[in-house]
Amino acid sequence: MVAVFDDMEQITEAEVQRMLPLVNLQRREEALRYKHLFGRFACLKSWLMLEELLSPLGISNLEMGFNAHGKPFLTKHPDVHFNLSHCKNGIAVAVDFSPVGIDIESFRRSSLSLLRKTMNPAEAEWIAASSDSVEAFTAYWTKKEAVVKLRGTGITDDLHHILDGDGYRLETHVNREKGYAWSVAHGCL
Repeated sequence: MVAVFDDMEQITEAEVQRMLPLVNLQRREEALRYKHLFGRFACLKSWLMLEELLSPLGISNLEMGFNAHGKPFLTKHPDVHFNLSHCKNGIAVAVDFSPVGIDIESFRRSSLSLLRKTMNPAEAEWIAASSDSVEAFTAYWTKKEAVVKLRGTGITDDLHHILDGDGYRLETHVNREKGYAWSVAHGCL
């Protein structure tokens, strides 16, 4: 299950204040550590989106823990996996019964050095040949980040070969109108 939010006009201090009492103390304290309005909003909104996705499963009162690499998990429901992501243009949340990773990114131009560092030659060639290299780079980056987040290892792998493996299903979506791409990687049981 995936939820995406991109109505960024809702980001107001009043909306943050409205959401604060709707989340548990752990998440409220985390949200209030952010200095900027967007960080507080994204922290709260992503949690409420997660609760909404979990509600039909009868899961509430969420408590989060973290693995050695910082990937969050539900302490009382280890069989349910989730992942959160946000960028200036949107917030994305994924829930699954197998490991899952999601990434959402605003379109951004990549430098040649970043392209070489993150993409293998075939990927870089495909990006360069696409009709919109900014969109193509962003979409590829979300794929890689979603797989890394699915694995729960952080960016410790060789980024050139992230997409070479198997054991996951990957889907990517692009919203040209709002200027972002997102990908979700579902682990195969």
